[in-house]
Amino acid sequence: QVQLVESGGGLVQAGDSLRLSCAASGLTFGSYDMAWYRQDPGQEREFVSAITYNADKAYYADSVKGRFSISRDNAKNTVYLQMNSLKLEDAGVYICAAAVSPTYVRGIAYGMDYWGKGTQVAVSP
Repeated sequence: QVQLVESGGGLVQAGDSLRLSCAASGLTFGSYDMAWYRQDPGQEREFVSAITYNADKAYYADSVKGRFSISRDNAKNTVYLQMNSLKLEDAGVYICAAAVSPTYVRGIAYGMDYWGKGTQVAVSP
């Protein structure tokens, strides 16, 4: 049974930093591309960032380029999202996803196989 468990969310002030983690189990982690998405209530899920299975490529939404950084530790079956200079509009539920062969279109990952339940990020002025 595949599980993706996110952690690290919380309430921060605009300009602060947060580091999210996603621990994976039940899959061969080193064979999966990993991604982060963000979802607000009543809104569609929005792509944030992705990293290939061997970390040779990383992809970012335009809105987070230069502020967010994705990384992975295959020995720990964990993917991270370092979020710096947080803005009010970065708030939402951050969801981790995994796929063996996602499709990348204009730098956005599609076709994820597994999803976590998410961790809440709130940003105050």
